[in-house]
This record gives sequence, structure tokens and C-alpha cells, in this order.
Amino acid sequence: MSVGWDIVVFLHLVAMAFFVGGQLLVGLSVPVLRSDPETLRAVARRFGYGSLVALAVLAVTGAALASHEHLWDNSTLHLKIGLVALLVVLTVAHLRYPNAHALQGAILVMTLAVVWLGIRVAG
Repeated sequence: MSVGWDIVVFLHLVAMAFFVGGQLLVGLSVPVLRSDPETLRAVARRFGYGSLVALAVLAVTGAALASHEHLWDNSTLHLKIGLVALLVVLTVAHLRYPNAHALQGAILVMTLAVVWLGIRVAG
């Protein structure tokens, strides 16, 4: 792979790390920050904005990588894309119902499944 494609992979992985890492951080911080709801909202809001950027980077770099590697016929990639679509729906629902903690748990589990499938596609 050329340096240009190495940069695309790097950006994809950094965006994924931000998205997943932020979910873990916020998810693990919620019990601690419940006593300070204002701080919790501020942390969640900032992570939310960063997550939107990370998702955009993931979509662009993921599509570029799938095209470059000729993976559009890969059934694992299809499953991954389907889970990403479901992840977007769950995220929008969570924005609408921020106190639905089950949605946040489902988003985290779904995100980890997408990461796992990404490893399977790339492997």
C-alpha cells in the first residue's frame, strides 16, 4: 500500500478509536458524573460533536478503502454496513431520548460489533 493509502487507513483507525474510546469514556463516566448533571451534559455534548466528525471521517475513509481493496462484494462488509446503518438509527433515537440508557448500551455493543467486523473484512 502507498503512503497515501496508509494515511487513509490511519485516519480511519483514529476516527474509530475516537468514536469507540469516547463511548467507553462517557459510558464509564456516567455513574461518576451523575452527581454533576451539568458537567455530564457538557462532556456528552462535546463528545457528540466529535463523534459526528469521526463518523463522517469513517464513512469517507471506509468507502475509499472498500473501493481501493475491491471489497464491495464482501458479505462481511455488507453486514458491517447494515450494522452501521442500524447504529445511526440508534444514535438518532438516543439523541431524541437521552435518558434511555439501554440505547447507549445497544450503541456501544453495536459499535464493538462493527469494529469486530472491520477486523474480519480487513483480515
